[in-house]
Parts: sequence; structure tokens; C-alpha cells
Amino acid sequence: MRSPRLGWALLTSPLVLFLLLFLGFPTVVDGVYSLSQVTFETLRTPRLSGFANYAAVLADPGFWSAVWFSLRFGVLTAVAECLVGLALAVFLSPLIDKRQLLMAPLMLPMMVAPAMVGLMYRLVLNEFAGPVPYYLEMWFGNSPAFLGADTAFWTLCVVEALQWTPFAFLLFYAAFRVIPEEVREAAAIDGAARWQTLMRVELPLMAPTIGVALFIRFIDGFRVFDNVYTLTGSGPGGSTTSLSIYIYEAFFNEAAIGKAIAASIVLFAASFLVLVGIGRLASPRTAA
Repeated sequence: MRSPRLGWALLTSPLVLFLLLFLGFPTVVDGVYSLSQVTFETLRTPRLSGFANYAAVLADPGFWSAVWFSLRFGVLTAVAECLVGLALAVFLSPLIDKRQLLMAPLMLPMMVAPAMVGLMYRLVLNEFAGPVPYYLEMWFGNSPAFLGADTAFWTLCVVEALQWTPFAFLLFYAAFRVIPEEVREAAAIDGAARWQTLMRVELPLMAPTIGVALFIRFIDGFRVFDNVYTLTGSGPGGSTTSLSIYIYEAFFNEAAIGKAIAASIVLFAASFLVLVGIGRLASPRTAA
């Protein structure tokens, strides 16, 4: 009779082989490159240099500026998207229940590739040829520089929120609709007003979904690349350099492959620690 452990080993062996082949080998190569002085000409013959690349990354003010940009961007866009998405889910739910076709136009922004969204807004908001600055100047005699050093960050936040609020809305609408009607009826019988039912009954029941949506949107905003790169790039004076753009420019523009990979490993390690911390906070506490 075969051992259950042997059966599990045979069952999971394809997954283990896949992870070793497609994740393990690149991880080992990246680890070696991060500890080496390497360029495109010396990819096959990297020269080990210890932790010099990590020291260069951590001592680079541009790296910490990119970290600060990505952190602010991720937090602000996640909060804005979830607040607006939650409001839309709560107040549009009765209308969408009657007219399901309204869901389609609400989902359209999410269906467009982020790079295309960045290019679209780059044309629309262009200081010299964009229609929005043109009409603002014509109607009000003044137009802000949407892509300037002082406003580019907020422009990017608005563009990101406009595109990905439908994602949060979809999650919250689904969570709002699965709340049993008996719960709302019981609250009404107890004399709770509509606002009290929302704040004390519905939102607490939706709290896990809200937490998941905030977490997912923060991760997506923190690692943002495509729409920022196509809309502003690194921005005036590097004002819109996210961590992903910092790594991209170090790799392709500076040909500092070791430095770029070291920065990506630092980012991976920080993200892993955050995930472990969140997992411990979210796990149920066991009785002592």
C-alpha cells in the first residue's frame, strides 16, 4: 500500500518543478547579478562585488525619492478609489438592480490598457496642444500646467483613480448585494434609520471586502509603471519617478544592471515583510 506522503509528493511534483524552473532559476541569477558588477556586455561573465550595489541603492537619494513617491501614490489612490467606489456601490445599487446594463459603461475605464490611458491623457492635458488647457485658457483666462512639476503628481493620482475606481466599485457592489435582506429588515424593525443601518450594519459586514480592496489597490498603485511612464515619464526633475521607473531607468538608461536588480530585490524584500506582517495581523488569534 502506497504511503499518503508519496501520493502528495507525486501530485505536487509538477508544481514544484514549474516553480524551480520558471521562478527558482531566475531568482538565483538575479541574486548573483545583484552582487556583481555587470553590464549588457558582461552578462555571461559578471564580476562579484559583494554588497556594493545594495550600498549604492540605499545611498542614492533618487531611490528614496522614488520610494516616497510610490508610497504616497499607492496610499492616496487606494483610499480615493475605495471611497468613491464604496459611495457608488451603495447609492447606485438600487438603480443597477433594475438596469443591469448600466454596469457596462461603469466598467469601461478598467477595460482600457493603462498605457493607452496615459497616452490619451498626455494628449488631452498637453500644455500646448491639449484641448483641456486650451478651453480653460479661453473660458477663464488661465490654465494650470497639469503635467508641470507642482501638479504632475496630483494629475497622475486623478488619472489612476478614474481608471481603477470601477474595480473597487465592482467588489463593493458584490459585497453590498450579498448582505441578507433579513439583516436590513431587522435593523429597520429596531428603529434604525437608513444612515444608521449603513454605518452600523452594512459597512461592518463589508469590512473584509473593503480591507482586501484597499490592499489590492495599494499594491497596484505602489508598483505603478505603465500609465505614469507614458503620461509623464520620470517627470520634471524626476518628480514622478516611481520605484518601477527608477529600476527601469537604472537598467536600460544607465546600463547599471546590478544596481537595478539590487533595487528590485530590496523592493521585493520590503513587500514580503509587509505581506507577512499583514498576514499575522489578519490571522485569527489563538487562545493562550
